[in-house]
Amino acid sequence: MDDQNRRDAGMARRRKVLGNSWVDKANANKNSFNTEFQDLITRYAWNEIWTRPHFDERTRRVLVIGTLVALGAWDEFRLHVRAALTEGGFTPDDIKEILLQQAIYCGVPAANHAVREASAMVGELGLLKS
Repeated sequence: MDDQNRRDAGMARRRKVLGNSWVDKANANKNSFNTEFQDLITRYAWNEIWTRPHFDERTRRVLVIGTLVALGAWDEFRLHVRAALTEGGFTPDDIKEILLQQAIYCGVPAANHAVREASAMVGELGLLKS
């Protein structure tokens, strides 16, 4: 597979996971400084990793969300929670279960922040139950 095929396959997966709106926004914000990075993550993260056959997309989403909690990478966390809820078929309860699991393995402070971030996202998407 050549780089253009990797780029095309990665872009297709990136759009499927994150949604066209987000990817279009990222592409519109490309500039001389970040274009090579965007190309790198499209070819490698989205093609080489997200298209591997062992784990299904749902499992990969769970792994990514949990890892982002552990890292405290809140911008990426919000991106992937939104994508899981809008593009991935996840429910707020699915996200809640990931965060409860992470509270034990990543610590309560990280999970506490994640719950606040995810709750705001769930509310923003109109999915919050009373």
